[in-house]
Amino acid sequence: MKFSKLIFAVSLVAASLGTAVAQEAAIRKNLAERLPNLPKIDEVSKTPMNGLFEVRVNDSDIFYTDAEGNFLFQGNLIDTRSKRNLTEERTEKLNALAFDALPLKDAFTIVRGNGKRKMAVFEDPNCGYCKRFERDLQQVNNVTVHMFLYPVLGADSVDKAKSIWCAKDKAKVWQDVMVRDIPAPKAVCDTAAIDRNIDFGRKHKITGTPTIFFADGSRVPGAINTAQIEKFLTEVK
Repeated sequence: MKFSKLIFAVSLVAASLGTAVAQEAAIRKNLAERLPNLPKIDEVSKTPMNGLFEVRVNDSDIFYTDAEGNFLFQGNLIDTRSKRNLTEERTEKLNALAFDALPLKDAFTIVRGNGKRKMAVFEDPNCGYCKRFERDLQQVNNVTVHMFLYPVLGADSVDKAKSIWCAKDKAKVWQDVMVRDIPAPKAVCDTAAIDRNIDFGRKHKITGTPTIFFADGSRVPGAINTAQIEKFLTEVK
């Protein structure tokens, strides 16, 4: 009797796997045929919602579809019981970046207190949200900040970033510009690091400033206040 139950359970698992494979194949086939402009599908997976599948393209762009690919939409999947944004959580996981994968040689460093806690920030010198973030960051102690100049708001941003990068004391001039509204003095040097930062950001879909990375690889897009910064730094394992 026990052997029969085992065979039955194995058969159920095999049937379930077979169904899942068939559903994925149908989704891939139908979406590719019906939406030829849709980027190549990286992954198809079930969601917690019955009959709804996640379709991932371009590494971290998420769509949702039914088991046959008859309908496709992009939006947020919310678990109303736990009040969790499942799409946001999934996107954050996909966009996580190992801290040691950051090209720290192309950043300058600001150390406060013992510097034990670490974070990295991509910012544009003309970004108003970045200036607000920088003012809040002044209140955070015992932290090492790796600052990546990421001038994506226009030619003037590039010029300002180059002057900051070429300054003798990058950290001071940066904080003069962002916190004290003191323009950076003109300076000239090799600014290839800024070009590499822009290339790196495009590759890893850093689409706005500030974008913050913490030591556990988590990414936070947008300005956060002092309390939120402290929270992220404290929660990093």
